[in-house]
Amino acid sequence: MRIIGIDPGTGILGFGVVDVVRGKAKMVTAGVITTPAHTPIDVRLEDIYDGLTEIIAETKPEIMSIEKLFFGQNVTTAMSVAQARGVAMLAGRKGALPIAEYTPMQIKQTLTGYGKADKKQVQEMVRIHLGLTETPKPDDCADALAAAITHSMMTRGH
Repeated sequence: MRIIGIDPGTGILGFGVVDVVRGKAKMVTAGVITTPAHTPIDVRLEDIYDGLTEIIAETKPEIMSIEKLFFGQNVTTAMSVAQARGVAMLAGRKGALPIAEYTPMQIKQTLTGYGKADKKQVQEMVRIHLGLTETPKPDDCADALAAAITHSMMTRGH
């Protein structure tokens, strides 16, 4: 099974594609789509959509696993992340992908066994699960891979 994981964001959207064979996840590719800070939001969202559409066409995943929003203190940030998330989900639907959603706590719990694990712990587990020598950078990329790995672990045997 090939899974694309998404860590939504307007300035930086992380993506990670993994192949899961016999329960083992292997990284295919990972990276980020960045949009310039002072660009109008509609242009940024179009860039995200176009970038993801291209990645989906190139990598041909079978499912998208995306992080659900966790509303922190900053409502403005949450709004733009929600918009980026919607555009990412649309790109997935247009690519005929089923979409699985996981909360940050579900991802942390699945990867580390602890729902309140910190970023470093999650990133280290991403590195271990994928058999990498180094943690994928930037963080958004590692978080996207974490979403993909979570889906593979949540659907084992299904």
